[in-house]
Amino acid sequence: MAKTKPRIAVIGAGLGGPATAALLQRSGYPVKVYEQSPSFSRIGAGINLSPNVMRILDRIGVCKPLQRAGAQSSHWLSRKGDTGEVLLDYPMGEDLETYYGAPYMCVHRGDFHALLIDSVTPGTIEFGKRLAGLEQKGSVVRLVFDDGTRSEADLVVGADGVRSRCRELLVGLEAPRYSGYAAYRAIFPTALLSDMKLVDYEKWWGPGRWLYLTYFITASREEFFVVTSSPQTEWTHETSSVPANMDEMRAAFAEFHPTVQRQIARIPAATKWAIYDAEPLEVWSRGRIALLGDACHAMTPYMGQGAAMAIEDGAMLMRCLDASDGDVGHALRMYEANRKDRTAAMQAESRKNDWLRSSADPDWVWGYDVFKEELLQPA
Repeated sequence: MAKTKPRIAVIGAGLGGPATAALLQRSGYPVKVYEQSPSFSRIGAGINLSPNVMRILDRIGVCKPLQRAGAQSSHWLSRKGDTGEVLLDYPMGEDLETYYGAPYMCVHRGDFHALLIDSVTPGTIEFGKRLAGLEQKGSVVRLVFDDGTRSEADLVVGADGVRSRCRELLVGLEAPRYSGYAAYRAIFPTALLSDMKLVDYEKWWGPGRWLYLTYFITASREEFFVVTSSPQTEWTHETSSVPANMDEMRAAFAEFHPTVQRQIARIPAATKWAIYDAEPLEVWSRGRIALLGDACHAMTPYMGQGAAMAIEDGAMLMRCLDASDGDVGHALRMYEANRKDRTAAMQAESRKNDWLRSSADPDWVWGYDVFKEELLQPA
């Protein structure tokens, strides 16, 4: 008689949580997702989705809708921040899609999030559920929420971000480490730059981790996205983001090329975000509780791989569960063995902030196929 597959509770309905739930459901696992926010809303900014994650999204039916919603850039252009000198002109578009077997897309995070929410079975996600406690007894984990409700699962997956409540309950929670850099982010109508020649994907590089990046995030190219990084010694705000002072933003890029300054002058409003970094977390799981994504390997945004790593985690977790014949403990040890080196390498590379600056060899990132990797056995 076939074994009953373990019941899985996913904490967090950001990007990694719903993607993981959708993958697990398609492999026959009963899944519930618990999210502390009261409802879904179209928030966020632009997001890069490279071939390594698009291949996974194709498994849950999200790839084609993303291609209809987002922008597929024709090339990646890197420039020197002050002079505008071209450092790299890397072809993308259909040639890249043919080479990697999947496209590179730029989309609005809210549009992407909505597709992930729709990819899970209706009724899977319960909103307004902030996790208060976890108790492991034998092969069952009991979950308690702030509203007094309770639930049970055979496996709990913490996909609840950089300030993960699951991580706090599992191994303790250190405050996120501020990197010394802040990001300005803005979405606005492309029409505001109608007299300027715009590039699909353009990155202006200053000294250190100083940068100014622009790209389209809708297929119609009617919305333009700007994201930056510039030094700021301290982050004194209680929240991760605040409304930006536009004079402050313009001053931060006063030494950049006039094209950059002209664009910033047209931006009607922006938000300012703290950029956090983290060292690799040694413990990803205990008993029947595991972490994925930013909950265990938060990274700087300079490679655009944060969401991709969370979704890769979910796909690898599914593979390890499938390969472990119901042995959750073995599956989680295998999951760590197959993910830690890759995510640690990604954290280290992202921290350098020179990805596709003047040379291009993205195969180790974009060519990775989580479904074709040989599974490593835990030590």
